[in-house]
Amino acid sequence: MESDLLSWANLLLRWAHVITAIAWIGASFYFVFLDSSLTPPVDEDLRRQGASGELWAVHGGGFYHPVKFNVAPPKLPEHLHWFFWESYSTWLTGFGLFTVSYVWHAGTYLVDKSLMDWSPAAAVLAALSFLVVFWLAYDAICRAFGQRRHGDAVVGGLVLLLVCAASWLACQWFPGRAAFLLVGAMVATAMSANVFFWIIPGQKKVVAAIKAGQPPDPVHGVRGKQRSVHNTYFTLPVLFSMISNHYSFTWSHPHNWLVLILMMVAGAATRQFFVLRHGWKLGRNRHPLPYAVAGVVVIVAVVVWLRPAPAAAVSAASGPVTYSQVQPVLAQRCYPCHGEQLQMKNVRLDSPAMAKQHAAQVHQQVVVTKLMPMNNATGMTDAERALVARWFGAGAPVP
Repeated sequence: MESDLLSWANLLLRWAHVITAIAWIGASFYFVFLDSSLTPPVDEDLRRQGASGELWAVHGGGFYHPVKFNVAPPKLPEHLHWFFWESYSTWLTGFGLFTVSYVWHAGTYLVDKSLMDWSPAAAVLAALSFLVVFWLAYDAICRAFGQRRHGDAVVGGLVLLLVCAASWLACQWFPGRAAFLLVGAMVATAMSANVFFWIIPGQKKVVAAIKAGQPPDPVHGVRGKQRSVHNTYFTLPVLFSMISNHYSFTWSHPHNWLVLILMMVAGAATRQFFVLRHGWKLGRNRHPLPYAVAGVVVIVAVVVWLRPAPAAAVSAASGPVTYSQVQPVLAQRCYPCHGEQLQMKNVRLDSPAMAKQHAAQVHQQVVVTKLMPMNNATGMTDAERALVARWFGAGAPVP
C-alpha cells in the first residue's frame, strides 16, 4: 500500500512540477525577450507618460502592444498581475518530488558507502544543507559585489566558482544520480529565493510608494532585474541536471562532476545566445553566434569524451553461460530486492521462469547502464556483470 501511494505521489508531483516549471520558464523567457526587443515609443503621449519602451507583436489572431515604464506608470491600473505563483509552485512541487523520491528512501538513493559511509539521516541533512548554504553564499556575493563597478562580471565569475565547487563536492558525497539532481535543486532554490526575497518584495515597495503618492526608489527595479537575469542564465543548467537522472552515462562517469559543470556551462552559453540575439536584431550588440558555437563545441567535446569504449570480444573458448552458473550471482546480488520477500519495480528474479522473463531488463540495468544493484549495494563485481552478459548473449537459457 505504501509503495502504491508513493508511486501515485511521485507521478502527481512530477506532473505538477513539469506544468508549473513550464509556466515559470516560459514567463522568464518571454520577459527576457520582451526587454531585449523593446524600442523607444513612437507615440508622443506614451513618451510624456514616461514609457521607456514598446513592442508590437501578433499572436493567435490578435495584435499586442506591451509598453514598459522603467520606474512607475503615471497611474496604477485597477488590476495588476504579479508573476510569482509559477516560481513558488515549481519549487514546492520540486521539493515534494525530491522528498518522495530521494529523502523517503535516503538509504537507497542518497547513500553510496563507497563514497561516504554515513547514515541516511546524515545524508538527508547534508543534502538539504546544499540548498541553504548555496543560497546564503550566492546572496552574499550579490550583496557584496552586485552594485560595484563591473559587478555583473564579478558576480558571474564568483557564482561560477561556487557552482563548480558545489558540483565537485556533491559528486564526492552522493551517488551520481542524486548529486546531479541535488546541484539542480540547489540552483533552482536560489532562483525561487530570488523571486521570494528580492524581486517580489522590491515590486511591492514600488507599488506601495506609488499608492502613497511618493516617488518609488529605482534601486528596487535595478536589483529585481539583476536577480531576474541571473535566473535566466540558471535555467538551462538546472533543466539539464533535472533530466540527467534518466541518462546514466552522464552521472556514472568517474569524473561526473566535470561532466555536470561542462554541460551547465554549455547551457548558460546557449542561453546567452538567445538573450543577445534579440538585441542584435535591433543593432544593440554584436552577433551572439560565438556563444552558441561555444555551447555546441562543449557539448560535442563531452559527447566524444563519454563515448563508450569498444566492447571486448567474448572468447569463444569460454563457452556459453548456463542458468546454473548465473543463478548464484542473481541470488547474492539481486534477490535482496527482487526475490520472494521484496519485488522492487515489480521485478522478481528468484525462479528460472522469472529470470528468463526479465532477462532483457537485467542485462540493460546490470551490464549496459550498470545501474543495478542500486549504488552497487550488494557489491557486484565486473566479472559477475560479464557473466550476466554472456548468459544473456547466449539467449538467457534456463532449465
